[in-house]
Amino acid sequence: MIRTEHLNQWYGNVIALNDVTLDVGTGITGLLGPNGAGKTSFMRICVGLMRASSGTLTVQGEDPWRNVAHNLRTGYAAEHDGFYEWMTGLSFVTWMLRLRGRSTKDAIEGARRAIERVRLSDAMDREVGTYSRGMRQRLKIAQAVAHDPKLLFLDEPLTGTDPLVRVELIELIRSFEREGRSVIVSSHVLHEIEALTSSIVVFHRGRLVAHGHIHALRALIDHHPHQVRVRTSRPRELAAALARDESVADIEFAGEREVAVRTRRPDEFYARLPKVLLDVGCDVEELSSPDDNLEAVFRYLTER
Repeated sequence: MIRTEHLNQWYGNVIALNDVTLDVGTGITGLLGPNGAGKTSFMRICVGLMRASSGTLTVQGEDPWRNVAHNLRTGYAAEHDGFYEWMTGLSFVTWMLRLRGRSTKDAIEGARRAIERVRLSDAMDREVGTYSRGMRQRLKIAQAVAHDPKLLFLDEPLTGTDPLVRVELIELIRSFEREGRSVIVSSHVLHEIEALTSSIVVFHRGRLVAHGHIHALRALIDHHPHQVRVRTSRPRELAAALARDESVADIEFAGEREVAVRTRRPDEFYARLPKVLLDVGCDVEELSSPDDNLEAVFRYLTER
C-alpha cells in the first residue's frame, strides 16, 4: 500500500523524517512512537497534504502530492481538531463530501450513513462545539470513511477518549479491516496499538527504528536479557533447579514466593521450563514476563 525510499522531511533546522525506507502492506498497521517522532509528518505526506523534502513515496502505486484521484481513495482523520464549531455534525460531514465532488443529495445520504456507523446519530443535529472529546473523535472518523476509501489514515484517534469509547473505537477500526480496507493508525500509547494490530512501525526522532510483526520485533532484542517471574510456594528449590539450566543467565528472589529469572534465550527457556517445574514438583501460582510485550520492545529500541 505504501512504499518509501530515503524519505526526508525537514522544517528549517528541524528534521521530522530522516532517511525513511519502508514498505507497508494491507490490513491494519500501527505507527508507534512518542510525540515528535515523525508519525504525523509521515501521514501528512502520505495523504498529499505536504510534499516531502526529498526521497520518493508512492501510496497505492501513485504519488499522492496534488493527486485528486488519490484523495478520493484515501481517508484521513487528523490528530488535532479542525472543525467549524458552529456547524452540526451532519453539516460538517456533508460539507466534506461535497468537497469531494458529491451531489448535495448523495452527500447528505453518505454523511448520515457514516455518522450512524460511528454511533453519533443522536447528536448529528447538534453543533460540534457541544461535542465531547470522544464524540469529536468519532466525527473525524466519520468524515474520513464517508466517501468509502480503501485506505484510511487515523492520527491518534483514541487520544482523550474514556475507556468505554476507546474499546468501541478499537472495534470500529477493526471492522474497517474486515471490510477489506487498509488502516494506518498512529499512537504514542503502547497498549492501544497492541490492541489493534500485530503489524508495527516504530519511529523515534524521525528515524524508522523497527518494522514488522510484534513477535519479529521481539526477536530483534532476544540478546537483551529477558525476565521471567515465577510465583511458587517452593522458590528456593525452583531456583536451584533453574541454576543448572544453560539458558539461564541470572536468578534472584523477588519477595518470599517469587523467582525472577533472566535469560538471553527465551524460546529455549520457555520450552524447558515445564519439565523443570514437573521435576521439582512446584505448584505455579503465577507465571509472567514484564519483557514479553510491546512496551519492552519499544523501550529497548528507542533507548539502546
